[in-house]
Amino acid sequence: MQNVWAEVDRYFCDRVAPSVAGDELVAAVAANKKAGLPAIDVTRLQGKFLDFLVRVSGARSVLEIGTLGGYSTIWMARALPEGGQIVTLEFDPHHAKTATENIRNAGLLDRVEILVGRAIDSLPTLEHSGAAPFDLIFIDADKESYPEYLEWALKLSRVGTVIVADNVVRDGKVADANCNDPMVQGVQRFTERLAAERRLSATVLQTVGVKGYDGFALAVVVS
Repeated sequence: MQNVWAEVDRYFCDRVAPSVAGDELVAAVAANKKAGLPAIDVTRLQGKFLDFLVRVSGARSVLEIGTLGGYSTIWMARALPEGGQIVTLEFDPHHAKTATENIRNAGLLDRVEILVGRAIDSLPTLEHSGAAPFDLIFIDADKESYPEYLEWALKLSRVGTVIVADNVVRDGKVADANCNDPMVQGVQRFTERLAAERRLSATVLQTVGVKGYDGFALAVVVS
């Protein structure tokens, strides 16, 4: 089925999220590869999904936990209205430097603030900086810390804030209660907290495509 998923992914991508000459997103992927970053960005079609979420939610302020090379950051920054802003958190200085260049190349650096360091250390500073509440929060970092990131997302949100977490299906391993993979266990703990949190209305969207089988957790703060 992997070949079918990839073919269908490319079919829809070519129609609703096509690459064009001089595309800064294509340039970012190439720059990430040249810089030796892991090829774990969202797919182009998933990037368009993030674009959609920013637009449909009317988000003006976005928090991204996990920048990597800035590919998803560019998708969301392009979708922001005039005056919109993204704060994105990245642990690795090399990744952050690459992301800065990619975002500058896309002409979006005025919309993006990159904070370098452990996200779990940067998040408390945002609580007191006046940046919160955020309208949309995208979690795409170390899976072991997803439960803690969810708690911080709630602290930095308001009623109506959209919270999105990537890579929650883990090729189906999330349903295995005996799985000893720390990343899967992190997502399982995250899911339990998500399900128990009365302030959230949540669902999970499974995805297949050129990068296999995974999914997004989607929630909105309701109280």
